[in-house]
Formats: sequence, structure tokens, C-alpha cells
Amino acid sequence: MAVKAKHLPLLGVRVLVGRARHQAGILSSKLRERGAEVIEIPFIEIRKPRSFSALDSALKNLGRYDWLILTSVNGVEALCARLDRLRLATKNLDHLQVVAIGPATKQAIEQRGVKVDVVPKEYIAESVVRSLRRRVNGKRVLLVRAKVARDVIPRELRKAGAQVDVVEAYETVVPQSSRLRLRRVLSNPQSRPHVVTFTSSSTARNFVTLLGGSRPAALALQARGGERQRRTSSNEIRLASIGPVTSSTLRELGLPVDIEAKEFTIPGLVDAIVREFSRPKESAR
Repeated sequence: MAVKAKHLPLLGVRVLVGRARHQAGILSSKLRERGAEVIEIPFIEIRKPRSFSALDSALKNLGRYDWLILTSVNGVEALCARLDRLRLATKNLDHLQVVAIGPATKQAIEQRGVKVDVVPKEYIAESVVRSLRRRVNGKRVLLVRAKVARDVIPRELRKAGAQVDVVEAYETVVPQSSRLRLRRVLSNPQSRPHVVTFTSSSTARNFVTLLGGSRPAALALQARGGERQRRTSSNEIRLASIGPVTSSTLRELGLPVDIEAKEFTIPGLVDAIVREFSRPKESAR
């Protein structure tokens, strides 16, 4: 049993994965490899924007840009789909300095034969800014992102002297079909997860929306006690965040952050969950 527990540190742990349906697989499979029971209920749905006109216009005029910033795999997929639709080859990106906000985004664009020049040390907008601030003065930057996103990158790069065009490649919406299922899972002691994962600020906000607002969301989670209670309660739901931006959003929504990834990636999130459940449990006194 000791050997089994060592290789399956999440055995007996139920984890709720709230990623978009088509993206849940990687996180879910890594959790299952470590013994977790995975519940998949998407908190987020990826949709095409109402119009691709701005993105298409930018792609038809790539020669005027010096930098391309990609902040997600979804953005890469949308960009490549539009290139294909416009019958433009990815070699049209060859002259650009390409920034990918993390390893998954880097891998997604490199699979299309595009070289990535910059991956920031931390996979957040602020780190992108730190990487580029001294390199973009007088340059034109194309930022491909979701319809609704933080404005840190365009605001700060413009301050640094860059001309930044922000184009919408996709939008994220609340999947209404998840509402009833989520409430049932959280209210049933037999299916109630031990961990709920959040991989973006959007998943955090949508989780709250699906539960009817901050107060109902907080009530749906067992009341928090002290540190010892959190470590010993088998019924407590822990909230696991992929990084500081998502954690900040959770706290703004009135929800606690019990687990935060040290590396802001899916593997980093899984490692953080494993660490939490591998700690020696304190005995209640």
C-alpha cells in the first residue's frame, strides 16, 4: 500500500476540473495519473468572436508589425485558423519577433513552424511587459487575445513607446449547461470534490456566476476554519489556483486560495495539488 500511495499521491482525492471542455484533457489526465478521481464541469466556453474583421485585417497586413504577442493556446488556434481561411502561410510571420506567454502557447505556435523569440520568466502579463519594455520603443506590436482580458500589456507597452494593436481572436462565455450540474456536485457529499481547480481569472468569475454570485458561491463551500482544521477536514473543498493573477481574482470574489502553483502552468498546478495532499496531516486535538 505504501508503494501504491507513493506513486498515486492523489488516490481518493476528488478534483473538479473547470477548464473548457476541449481543453480539460491534459489537466484531467495528469491528475488521474496521480490517482485522483476527476470531475469535469466546464466553467468556461470558448467561442468565436462576432467578427474576425480586425484579426483578418491585421493578418493581411503583417508586414507593418515588428512584434506578435500570443497569450494563450486559444489565441494561437484562432490565429492559425484565420491564416488558413485567408490562405496565408505561416511564413508570413517569419519577420516578426514572437512572444508566447508560456510553454503551452509556445508549443502550440511552434508546431506550426513559427519560431518563438521570447517566453517571459513568469507566465503572466506583467512578466511579458518586463521582457519587452526596453525593446519596443518605436515598434509596432500585434497582440492577439480574448475579447475580454486585462489591459496590462497594451497599456504598459504603449507607455514604453510601442504602437500596440489589440485584436480579438475569441471570447469566453459562461456555459449555462454547467449550472445545474455544478450545484448538484457541490451539494452532494458523495460527489463533492476535495479540490476545485482554476486555470484563469475567467474560470474563477464564471464559477461564481454559475453559483449565483459571491455569497452563494462562498456558502456552497464549507465554512473555513483555522489552519489545523483545513488540514484535517476531509470534507473541506480546497481551491487551487494556477497563479497569482487567478488567485487575486478569487480573493476579489471573496473566495479563499488554498493552493497556488509555483510554476504557472498545468503541470505546476498538478504539482501544487500533490504537495498539498502529500503533507503530513496534523491530528486534531
